Amino acid sequence: MLVLERKIKESLMIGDDIKITILEVQGNSVKIGIEAPKNVLIYREEIFEAIKQENIAASGVKQDKLEKLLKKTGNKEE
Repeated sequence: MLVLERKIKESLMIGDDIKITILEVQGNSVKIGIEAPKNVLIYREEIFEAIKQENIAASGVKQDKLEKLLKKTGNKEE
């Protein structure tokens, strides 16, 4: 994991077309702005995980079999 320190109104770039800007910090909460192409999907992690689990359930594939398949193909499930 890359760890960066930014101040309010400072940004960082991911590739050529994704810009993350720190907008506000209040206590333990940080408000960020994300500028990205419309075709880039952006989810909060908990929503992403819920979608992933729903997709696995809908596929009818058991989690352990999916993990074995991912290991065989060299992919890692994170």
